Amino acid sequence: MSRRPPASLLAVLAVTAMTAAACATAPGGGPVPVIEDTSFDAADFAWSTQGGAGSIDGRVDYRAGGVAYTCSGSVGLVPDTPYTRSRFRSLYGSTDRAAVPEDVVRARNVPDPNADYRAFTRSDACSGNRFDFAGLPDGSWFVIAPVSGADGGRMVLMRRVTTRGGPISVSLN
Repeated sequence: MSRRPPASLLAVLAVTAMTAAACATAPGGGPVPVIEDTSFDAADFAWSTQGGAGSIDGRVDYRAGGVAYTCSGSVGLVPDTPYTRSRFRSLYGSTDRAAVPEDVVRARNVPDPNADYRAFTRSDACSGNRFDFAGLPDGSWFVIAPVSGADGGRMVLMRRVTTRGGPISVSLN
């Protein structure tokens, strides 16, 4: 006659197994990476559509190889979501800050390239290497600025910033 273990014992065993899995290591000895869902989901952007007291006063002050760069288009502000983090990691090689040649950014592949998140982005004309965004809710954002050098080189600058109920100053350098 077979006896089943009590449900409480099964629950303890299940929790123990999950805990052990969470502490597992990859074959190379490092921790198992946590995979987050990076597919486009408009609900992840909802927070960014609200107004707020946050603002960004920004300027471009980028120099490379002795060449000064200036804004060559509008500066974009993109909400930080799992989708945009994955996208910018692919495009810029970072989710913190980057300066990448424009042609390199355009040549890179991104996850879910047909996802349309433009309704959640903000844009400001860059004038005199300055830009600003106002009325922002608290949260993390990506500032994206195309710039051109006197030598004809074109770069895209990216920087992650966080707003918290007041003004912040950002220098893209």
